[in-house]
Amino acid sequence: MCRNIRTLFNFDPPATDEEIQAASIQYVRKITGFNKPSKVNEEAFYQAINEIALVTQNLLNALETSAEPRNREVEAERARIRSAKRFGEK
Repeated sequence: MCRNIRTLFNFDPPATDEEIQAASIQYVRKITGFNKPSKVNEEAFYQAINEIALVTQNLLNALETSAEPRNREVEAERARIRSAKRFGEK
C-alpha cells in the first residue's frame, strides 16, 4: 500500500510535486484505511492530503546536508538488485 512513500530528500533532481503528492496520498490511505473515502469523509481526506504535501515540501526545503545528492537511476538499480535478492529474478 505504501509503495509511493520513498525517500524524497537529497536527490538530484529534487523531488517533484507529483512525487510529494503521491507519497501524501499513500500516507493518508494507510492511516485511514481508505482507498477512496466516502462522501462524508471526502473533504477531510483530501484536505489532509494537501496539508501533508505542503508540510512535506516545507520539510524538504528546510533540511540541509553536506552529503552529495543521490542519483535516481543508481538508487533505482540498487532497489532492483535488492528486490531480485529478496524475491528472486523474474
